Amino acid sequence: MAEKRNKPLAWLHGEIKTPPFSKEARIEVGALLRRLQHGESIGLPNSRPMPSIGRGCHELRVTDKSHEWRIVYRVDEDAIVIGDVFVKKTRTTPRDVISRCQRRLEAYDRAARERRKS
Repeated sequence: MAEKRNKPLAWLHGEIKTPPFSKEARIEVGALLRRLQHGESIGLPNSRPMPSIGRGCHELRVTDKSHEWRIVYRVDEDAIVIGDVFVKKTRTTPRDVISRCQRRLEAYDRAARERRKS
C-alpha cells in the first residue's frame, strides 16, 4: 500500500510566529495545520466554512490570551493554501480581509493554471 503524502502549506500571506502569537497558540495552530495536512476535516469550534471568501474556504479559530486569531485557508488537491492570518476584532470578518483573500486566491489559481500550461 502506498504511503499517503502530506500536503504542503502554501502561504500566500502571514506567518505564525512567537510573538505576536503566544507559544501555546503557535503550537495549537501548528497542530491544527498538521491535521489538515494529514487530510483530516476540522469542524467547529476550531474551523468554520467561509463561503463569503470562496468555494472550499475556511478559517481556523484560535483564542490566544487577549486575541482572537483567524487563519483563512483552502484545502486544494495538492496543498493547504493559506490566504491570510489576522486578529479578529469584531463579530464579523472585515470586508477588506475577505477581498484581500479573494484576490490572493485568484492570483494563486491563475499562477497554478499557468504552471500547468508550461
